[in-house]
Amino acid sequence: MTVLTSSLKYFVVQQMRVSNKEAIQAILAGKVLVNGEIGRLHQVLQPEDRVSVADKIIKEPTAFIYLAYYKPRGIESTLNPQIADNLLHALNLAERVYPVGRLDKESEGLMLLTNNGKIFDLISHPERHQEKEYLVTVDKPLTEEAIARLAAGIVIMGQRTRPAVVAQVDATSFKIILTQGLNRQIRRMCYKLGYQVERLVRLRMASLELGDLKAGEWRPLNENEIRAINQLQAL
Repeated sequence: MTVLTSSLKYFVVQQMRVSNKEAIQAILAGKVLVNGEIGRLHQVLQPEDRVSVADKIIKEPTAFIYLAYYKPRGIESTLNPQIADNLLHALNLAERVYPVGRLDKESEGLMLLTNNGKIFDLISHPERHQEKEYLVTVDKPLTEEAIARLAAGIVIMGQRTRPAVVAQVDATSFKIILTQGLNRQIRRMCYKLGYQVERLVRLRMASLELGDLKAGEWRPLNENEIRAINQLQAL
């Protein structure tokens, strides 16, 4: 996901078709306002910023979109139209939104879609350790030892996974709350214990829950959900 990272000076040059010198003079003279305040020469603009020069608006704020989506099994977590079964074709939305937190093709469940680049770091940055909860079904009965080892951490790809919260649901299913997102982590953890994952559903990302969504459905986030996501802190 990308965000607008143009400096104010560069943006004024491009939008007003003026020289660097003229843009610098206008900014230093206080003629360029960002959200109603005098802009700074090297200020980095964000999609939500409004920019005006001498009372003429040259940039309107971008309206942010936040969608909770139930990614079905078989859909790739990509916007690349060259890849079959991609999100663009599955969603068929007029607005451009980006997935926060990938799910592999054979996994399903909650995916956050947004055009707010800040949210990607709040949820997906490895150092933030935001919780993600999954319902996992495996190919044979679980043992107490397997549940305990999943919770304590398992060495995969040369590193031990962070401790997790694990609760058995029935003979072959369990819920697990992770605070990291290694590639195919749950599948690799189960494989190390002699299990094959038959179904993997993401139920929650941080404070956002899948709820009653069915496979292929999406819904806009409500104000409380948006506020909670924007206020996330690192764990």
